[in-house]
This record gives sequence, structure tokens and C-alpha cells, in this order.
Amino acid sequence: QVQLVESGGGLVQAGGSLRLSCAASGSIFSISAMGWYRQAPGKQRELVATITSGGSTNYADSVKGRFTISRDSAKDAVYLQMNSLKTEDTAVYYCNADVRTSRYSRGAYWGQGTQVTVSS
Repeated sequence: QVQLVESGGGLVQAGGSLRLSCAASGSIFSISAMGWYRQAPGKQRELVATITSGGSTNYADSVKGRFTISRDSAKDAVYLQMNSLKTEDTAVYYCNADVRTSRYSRGAYWGQGTQVTVSS
């Protein structure tokens, strides 16, 4: 059993910043990629940013230059620093991790989501 717990969401004015955190716990053998996704009302969940175990990152075009993903592998944690926030960044943000619970068992796990609201 693996749990992902997000924190750091909230209400911020446009142009402001927030930092999201996500910590994984449970029966973790190893974690490869970790990432952040978001889902706005009436829209599909979309990728925001991902980071591999080696530190390679990938960003959605809409957040490049404003958001930074990082991870602390020792803590099984991933972070998302969000700067220059826009109203269109308003969404529920979900943490995702590709986790091996043993040498032979692997799965994708999701957090419960944290709300980010950007006001104009």
C-alpha cells in the first residue's frame, strides 16, 4: 500500500506564488518518475510537470518558465514551485508517482489532490 499526500494549495492573487509538496509513504521499494497533474472544472486532467529519478524534467508549455518541479529522493517527496500564477492555473493539483513496491510489482499512484485558486 502506497499513499501520496499533497499540501500547499490555497488561494493566491494573480502574479503570486505557491509551493506544493507531495510525500509518498508505505511499501515503497523504489520510485522512478514523479509528477504533478491538474484538473480544472469541466476539463480533463492534464500534465503539469514530471521529474525522473535522474532529475530530468518535463513541463507543459503553459507553465514553462513559471513552474519548477523538484524532488527529494531521500524523502520520497516531490515539489512544485509555482510563480507568476495566472487565473487559468486554477485547478485541483494531483501528485503522481511511478512506484515499485517490490522488484516485480509496479504501479502508478495518485494523491487526493489539493486545490489551487488564483484570483484576478
